[in-house]
Amino acid sequence: MTKQKKLTLSFLYYLLSAFGISLTLKASIGVSSFNSLNATLSEFSQIKIGTITVIVNLLFLISCLVLDPQRKLRNYFTMGIALLFFGSTINLSIYFIFPLFTLHAYLLNCLLFVLGTIIAGFGTGKVLKYQLLKFPIETFCLFLANQSHHSFKFYRYSIDLFCILIALVLTFSFHLTLVVREGTIISLLLLSPVITLAKD
Repeated sequence: MTKQKKLTLSFLYYLLSAFGISLTLKASIGVSSFNSLNATLSEFSQIKIGTITVIVNLLFLISCLVLDPQRKLRNYFTMGIALLFFGSTINLSIYFIFPLFTLHAYLLNCLLFVLGTIIAGFGTGKVLKYQLLKFPIETFCLFLANQSHHSFKFYRYSIDLFCILIALVLTFSFHLTLVVREGTIISLLLLSPVITLAKD
């Protein structure tokens, strides 16, 4: 497979991952650790959640650029473009497509969340498999792990914990919608195995 085809597929799987995340948001039973921060910041600031997702990821992308000893600007530019489309996919889904239908049964919302998590994990795994597009948070954690005595897992879980804590503090301080719920636990249990299967 040519590099151009891999890049095109990576881009499509990137968008697929964004669509999966959108489904988990639509389910309204809680979201993953990182998305709990994005969803809470979105409600707090009244900025669309896809836009918030782009902003937070761009902050991590800039941090990666600072830590990266090679600093291939073309790669970062490509990742930045992919992030813009990533956020746009979430906004399109959440604010224009998904309002066209409503799920009233809790079980259906749970099933929708599981489906969204599987889709997001599958898309993420495929992106990681091709190793052309990267996810800023994971890349940031890799750089930190390579330049310190702590492992990648330590930094990744630390960021998850930080996101949950900030989301909870904002939620209870400003009486926002609680998004750290059962979906957060489902995501913790399901997402990594799906990513691993898709990547192999």
